[in-house]
Amino acid sequence: MPPSSTSTPPDAVAAASQLAARLDAEVGRVIVGQTAVRREVLTCLLAGGHCLVRGVPGLAKTLLIRTLADAVELTFSRIQFTPDLMPADILGTEVIEEDKATGTRHVRFIRGPVFANIILADEINRTPPRTQAALLEAMQEYQVTVGGVRHALARPLFVLATENPIEQEGTHPLPEAQLDRFMANVVIGYPSLDDERRILAATTTDDVPVVQPVATGADLEAARHTTRAMPAADNVIDFALRLARATRPDDPTAPGVVRELVRWGAGPRAGQALVLGAKATALLDGRVVPAPEDVATFARPVLRHRVLRNFQAEADGVDVDTILGELLRAIRP
Repeated sequence: MPPSSTSTPPDAVAAASQLAARLDAEVGRVIVGQTAVRREVLTCLLAGGHCLVRGVPGLAKTLLIRTLADAVELTFSRIQFTPDLMPADILGTEVIEEDKATGTRHVRFIRGPVFANIILADEINRTPPRTQAALLEAMQEYQVTVGGVRHALARPLFVLATENPIEQEGTHPLPEAQLDRFMANVVIGYPSLDDERRILAATTTDDVPVVQPVATGADLEAARHTTRAMPAADNVIDFALRLARATRPDDPTAPGVVRELVRWGAGPRAGQALVLGAKATALLDGRVVPAPEDVATFARPVLRHRVLRNFQAEADGVDVDTILGELLRAIRP
């Protein structure tokens, strides 16, 4: 199938691919192993999306994001989500100040930590929905509204949130509307035997690696524009469309596993994420056009937080990744 738009200059693709390689190498100086996780996070960044990182305690979720922020010359904010966190603690607040010379009063807006380029929302499910929702406008519209006044946010803006999936007491699961704002849901698993040995050897000495910035905000913005400008052939678009629609149990194309175990499928935003993820996947490999297989490669991070299991799946202990595995076997490029 011919591409749906003109070709992207190979030089731009090569520059963006080299940028991603530099970032991955610099992050890899601190984060041992987790190659697939690092790649998925970089895919999300190149596509200009936000990322939810899930994993049990001690697997370097926060360290991964902090290291990535240190490798880029951008402003960084870490927000530790707690039960008493209020929306104003994230967005900022208005204060009344008095000019002692004239006796007049005026309102001044004090910016919150959301006014940064890279935002770490640590343990985002620890805070109530009202505060979680404070990020919605920022993530989708790149602006916040306080006191009826809109304040634009700087670009690039990447929100990377962490979640601990095993602790449920005192947590507030993210509502579907906010989950859908995250392009990808990246799961960090336990390290391999060799990687864990390297971790123990490397982190119990005084030799602490210092991360150096290897990219600027302008570099990331250029890479994001290059990713979006990459042409996608009709068969890539069609496969992303078929895959997203097949997650909906009432769709005629849904396979049996979806009809039996899924309560709610992915919306159109999932299809957009699949196409952009395929473009970024191709770019990471230095290719100027994505293939349908690139859609499948990035399908799990895109769909795992957008497919809701029904009661039967929960009762039988069938997780979303198992359902997605069956889906990808049934719906092929």
